[in-house]
Amino acid sequence: MEVILTQDVKNLGYKDDCVKVRPGYGRNYLIPRGMAIEATVSAKKVLAENLKQRAFKEDKIRKEAEVLAEKLKDVKLVIKTKAAATGKIYGSVNNIQVAEALKEQHNFEVDRKKIDVANDTIKETGTFKAMVNLYKDIKAEITLEVVGEE
Repeated sequence: MEVILTQDVKNLGYKDDCVKVRPGYGRNYLIPRGMAIEATVSAKKVLAENLKQRAFKEDKIRKEAEVLAEKLKDVKLVIKTKAAATGKIYGSVNNIQVAEALKEQHNFEVDRKKIDVANDTIKETGTFKAMVNLYKDIKAEITLEVVGEE
C-alpha cells in the first residue's frame, strides 16, 4: 500500500514523502492518526502541484533574502541611548531597538525575532555586531554603534 505522509514519521519518512507500507500499518495506524493519506492518483497530482508551488515560493523568498542581505552587509546603525559617563547604559539595547533603528535610519523592515544581538542585550556604549537571519542559511552581519547621550 502506498501512502503520502502528512507529517514526519520516525523510521519511515518525512512530510510529503510517498512511501510503501504494509496495508494494516497504513489503514489501522497511519491514516486514522492523520499521519498519512492514501496515495491515490488524484492525491499524487495534488501533492506534485503543492510541491511545485512550495518550491516556487521558497525560491522567491530566497532571492528576496539574498537581495536584502546584499543591502544589509554595509549597514552601520547608530543607536542613541542614555548612558553614564563611564559608558554604562541605563537599561539595554536589544533586538527591538535594532529593528526600530533599521526601519528609521535605512527603511529596512526586518522582524525583530530574526535579529541576534551578541549576548542578547548590549549594556555599554561602543561598537558591536548583530546578525540578521533572513532565511534558512542566508544571514547578514550589521554593525551597531551605541552612543550615549546625557
